[in-house]
Amino acid sequence: MNTHLDHRNPLVFDTHELGRRPGALLRLTREVAAPADFGIADVIGVPAGAPVKLKLRLESVMEGVLVTGTARALAAGECVRCLEAVERELKADFQEMFSYPDADDRGRVKTEPGDDVENDEDMLFIEDGLFDLETVLRDAVVLALPLQPVCREDCLGLCPECGTSLNDDPDHHHDATDIRWAALQGLVVTDQDDEKDNMSGAASDVQRAAEKQEK
Repeated sequence: MNTHLDHRNPLVFDTHELGRRPGALLRLTREVAAPADFGIADVIGVPAGAPVKLKLRLESVMEGVLVTGTARALAAGECVRCLEAVERELKADFQEMFSYPDADDRGRVKTEPGDDVENDEDMLFIEDGLFDLETVLRDAVVLALPLQPVCREDCLGLCPECGTSLNDDPDHHHDATDIRWAALQGLVVTDQDDEKDNMSGAASDVQRAAEKQEK
């Protein structure tokens, strides 16, 4: 159960104006600063402190307040293919029930606070007319973000051998050598070197013989 909610927290909302009469509606808009770690770690997310625009609809029901809303923000991350910076306009929709701590899931008043403890662990509660939206909003944002963001759908990525961006140089390539022929190529080079040495030695012998004849 929520404890000690701070009404000064921009993600904490007050339901006193809404009241507890079933069917009552309250619409709210608010711009808040994104909390830290608001996204998928090391992939993409809304930077801490960046503006998040919220549009909410609060509806009073028997067991609590049904909150339906939309969050909009600009997410930043890194392309998983070429590692270039990526920005995405984010729209996250969510709906969550915040229950009154003195009512069960059928809207009946509990005889003792804390009844059905196991069910309470999976529920979000209103405390003194306040509810905290951060957990719900964080989950909605993570689900709305791409798990593998790319700068563009046809991003070619990086050369696996040297890291050159293939987007900048689509024709970039390395001449591949079949390892089965590598040893033979070494032999060819050695034979060519030996042939050059033999030719050089023969030329030297001819030159020496010509010098002797002149003498």
